[in-house]
Amino acid sequence: MVDVAAELPLESEAELEARAAPMERLVTIYGGSGFIGRHVVRALAKRGWRVRVAVRRPDLAGHLQPLGAVGQINPVQANLRYPASVLRAAEGAEVVINLVGVLHESGRQSFEAVHAFGAKQVALAAREVGARLIHGSAIGANAESTAFYGKSKAAGEAAAFEAVPEAVIMRPSIVFGPEDDFFNRFASMSRLSPVLPLIGGGETRFQPVFVGDVAEAYARAVDNLARPGTVYELGGPEILSFKQLMELMLAEIDRKRLLVPVPSAVAAFKARFLELLPNPLLTRDQVRMLGYDNVVSEAAKAEGRTLEGLGIKPTALGAILPSYLWRYRKAGQFTRPEAA
Repeated sequence: MVDVAAELPLESEAELEARAAPMERLVTIYGGSGFIGRHVVRALAKRGWRVRVAVRRPDLAGHLQPLGAVGQINPVQANLRYPASVLRAAEGAEVVINLVGVLHESGRQSFEAVHAFGAKQVALAAREVGARLIHGSAIGANAESTAFYGKSKAAGEAAAFEAVPEAVIMRPSIVFGPEDDFFNRFASMSRLSPVLPLIGGGETRFQPVFVGDVAEAYARAVDNLARPGTVYELGGPEILSFKQLMELMLAEIDRKRLLVPVPSAVAAFKARFLELLPNPLLTRDQVRMLGYDNVVSEAAKAEGRTLEGLGIKPTALGAILPSYLWRYRKAGQFTRPEAA
């Protein structure tokens, strides 16, 4: 007679604890309503965690609640510029995750305010309540960077480690998925413009990483499967230049567009005006960031500070892009992949 129980895979200690005490363990996620945040919320809810989502506008975070059971996901108000609200949102949490970030500055939402000062407040709150800290950063964080984005991300990492030396830091390359701001933006541009610019010649290299893999990395860090006091660099299985990414996107939506190299100096001049728009297509700081490759370092790979080091097999672009870029194809030309 076959022992069925013996044939089943063993559950991790974290999964057993979650089953034993469903929704009693609390994690607070600052910025949990954003692109990466909603996937992290889903991953943790599936593991049985009670999730407190700390955002500036809780009334706009209702879309997260269907990701878990009734009462499992609770949006609360917190603003990183106000330390008291940050601390209040962390109270009772076993783990604190900071996912707050901006791609361009707007009003009070400066890089310094969000990535440096804000990161420090979250780290101090985690220390105050005795919670583990997982801090979201980005490949490109560098105190010596000429880009304010990269400098501010490095300042945030330093603040996190200063307050909580055992913190885990996640640095993804550009993140792709159904709601991303990269492929969706350029695919949308291709509908209106016969030309797409290749800033700096389009030679900058990227290692796009699937948002689901990034969320799983955070979840495994919550499960205590990441090394404390460690910076993880998260990248997908492919390293492609900016030009190659544009070619891949155009091939996927079956559109022919002229890819025109634009010198960085010319792009920076145009960005002086574009960055005045409410949602700018390009800023001077982004031009500066495009001067650096955005790939996982050799040191991170050698030391196992990667997705693979966390036991995650990176997902290829080709497995995901068709599921959402189909909407940018010419009307009536193709059916949605799932329905084909």
